[in-house]
Amino acid sequence: MTLRLFNTLTKTKDAFTPLDAKNVRMYVCGPTVYDFAHIGNARPAIVFDVLFRLLRHTYGDAHVRYVRNITDVDDKINARAAERKIPIRELTEETARIYMEDVTALGCLPPSVMPRATEHIPQMVAMIEQLIASGHAYAADGHVLFDVSSKADYGKLARRSLDEMIAGSRVEVAPYKKNPMDFVLWKPSDAATPGWDSPWGRGRPGWHIECSAMAGQYLGDTFDIHGGGIDLVFPHHENEIAQSECSHGGAPIATVWMHNGFLQVEGEKMAKSAGNFFTIRDLLADWPGEVLRFNMLRSHYRQPIDFTLAGLRESWKMLERWYDVTEPLANPDPSNEFFDALSDDLNTPAAITSLHQADDKALAGGLGFLGFSNVQMKISTKARADTVAIADAIAARLAARAAKNFAESDRIRDDLLSKGIVLKDGPGGTTWEVKK
Repeated sequence: MTLRLFNTLTKTKDAFTPLDAKNVRMYVCGPTVYDFAHIGNARPAIVFDVLFRLLRHTYGDAHVRYVRNITDVDDKINARAAERKIPIRELTEETARIYMEDVTALGCLPPSVMPRATEHIPQMVAMIEQLIASGHAYAADGHVLFDVSSKADYGKLARRSLDEMIAGSRVEVAPYKKNPMDFVLWKPSDAATPGWDSPWGRGRPGWHIECSAMAGQYLGDTFDIHGGGIDLVFPHHENEIAQSECSHGGAPIATVWMHNGFLQVEGEKMAKSAGNFFTIRDLLADWPGEVLRFNMLRSHYRQPIDFTLAGLRESWKMLERWYDVTEPLANPDPSNEFFDALSDDLNTPAAITSLHQADDKALAGGLGFLGFSNVQMKISTKARADTVAIADAIAARLAARAAKNFAESDRIRDDLLSKGIVLKDGPGGTTWEVKK
């Protein structure tokens, strides 16, 4: 079994050879914790969790290090905290906790390390100082910017020339920039904005430098795999490559770059204005996390995915059929076909297809390996069944009242109350809540 991965940098699918088989290293860009994570954010969490599991299976649990950061300093965070009138730290702690609860509900293992940006400011300052000293960055008007003209191959990940990137991007026009594409490494902070002392005055880091500094801290100058969503190829990952290579004497930051495809909802781009914007927490209120996870894995990670209600229903039915005949194994023993599929650039659809032909043990092993356990399914199914039962009882009570059968109406109300469900009759109809 040879693991082969598609590399966005080279546009080829090649055999994966780690720099050190006893220390396989992967970095994946994590959330900016200013709001609930949306369902698109769930895709990289699930995809790279499966890769993490496969790497551990191949090289041993003790020989794989997976780093996924938390961005807890960002202008969106500042704005949301001000909007909610709460301290920034309170917002980031709350949102980070909810994110971890959500991805855990999706069956994701915790990464080896989950660094926070605010805890690595000295590393960022040191990297910026090195970039200035080597002529790749400059200070101007309280800012420090990376000089993209100093790197001849800038744009090699996105495969676009500098002129193309300028024409196709919305770039901040600022008088202190030498080049429109120069990007911020450090920017000034006023008294109301989070900031740290630095050689360039009190300020805060730019987004791109955060990941480079944290990845370098925990994985070294060059590591094996850098992952994230396809939307991060440019400018975020392009800028990571530029600043990391220039601060590390030209050494590549990662040998393999992997990106999952876009997610649409019911055939359209997800947007609040379109009414099809869903957070992971929204969906977990109605669907078991295992169904959401399975629905993601039925598409190849590099392909766009259309997230539909019909697809969720089909995923639920498929899992229920499999759970009827087997329990996922804690120590999986899937078939060779299953691992051959996963080893072919993480081909989860082919791996799932192999489970259809597998015996009960191999099916159970494959489900266990992919991160499934029907405990959560049973809990979620019961919760949904309870909700349906309450709705049916309310409908029966309304029918009894319409027939002036008040004894039956009162019996249904009292029966629900004995189960901790309080009914409330109002102008808009009957609602219910759990008794406090």
